Amino acid sequence: MAGVTDVIFRQICKELGADVMVTEFVSAEGIMQADERTRKYTGFTDMQRPVGVQLFGADGRRMGEAARKIIDWKRPDFIDINFGCPVNKVVAKNGGSSLLKDCPLLTEVAVELVRAVGDKVPVTAKIRIGWDEKTVNAVEVARILEDSGISALAVHGRTRSQGYGGAADWDVIDAVARAVSIPVIGNGDVSCGSDVARRKHETAVSGVMIGRAAMHNPWVFREAKHYLETGHESPEIALEERWELVLRHCRMAVESGRYGEERHTLTAMRSRLMAYCKGFPGAKELRQRLCHVTSVAAIEDLAAWSLSRAEWLQCQA
Repeated sequence: MAGVTDVIFRQICKELGADVMVTEFVSAEGIMQADERTRKYTGFTDMQRPVGVQLFGADGRRMGEAARKIIDWKRPDFIDINFGCPVNKVVAKNGGSSLLKDCPLLTEVAVELVRAVGDKVPVTAKIRIGWDEKTVNAVEVARILEDSGISALAVHGRTRSQGYGGAADWDVIDAVARAVSIPVIGNGDVSCGSDVARRKHETAVSGVMIGRAAMHNPWVFREAKHYLETGHESPEIALEERWELVLRHCRMAVESGRYGEERHTLTAMRSRLMAYCKGFPGAKELRQRLCHVTSVAAIEDLAAWSLSRAEWLQCQA
């Protein structure tokens, strides 16, 4: 979710019902080198609490020092260690899911970071179920992390070699939840309220994490709570409400200056806008137009065009 769960998107998700969130993951080395760009990734508002800052790296001592710096700067509610990222440039530096195939190093990282943080904040971790289908070792890793002082664990139900393909294995997630006494949060293929209810009912997890589904449907958190309370899915979100949120996100991003001037901001947001527009009437043509937007005014024009097109299609039907 790097490049997605920035401070603005987290605010939107919080308003729509997300309970606990983590920042985009940040490099411990970047923090130690006082890199301003890296530090920006750790930003959050008090309204977003409880929120954790997620770190990746392979040097436990340096990660511990980075965690202490972050606690001094930001006072997050917890520090989260990323042992799950499958991206090549992270794995190549012995970070993310690469540590799943080096349990001694994984143990060292967890122990050192927990020791460095002390009783200031809890330390949590996120893992995948293994490096590949031949080395599914999530239960072993979970026990190691529990013994290392990790307070809670999120488990994504795919191996590193799967990337985001295939189905998440919730049987392994369930086995992890039953093998340790710390809270285990399940993650993978959760896209609606009934998915959340089913996973909570069928497994021993303490909670459910939603990631990629929120990219195009941040209402999923509200929908999940509605389903858990009523047993029914929420009504479909109206196209007008979807466009209102898209426009609000664009305006907030421009006002924040996070990506520079308006043109650069909208250019940086194009992939996010395409995700939002998944399933919109005329989505193919809409995506083509989104490839060229450089201003909020252009998005407003597209919204008007999209709503008019949807009305016309409805009349034709």
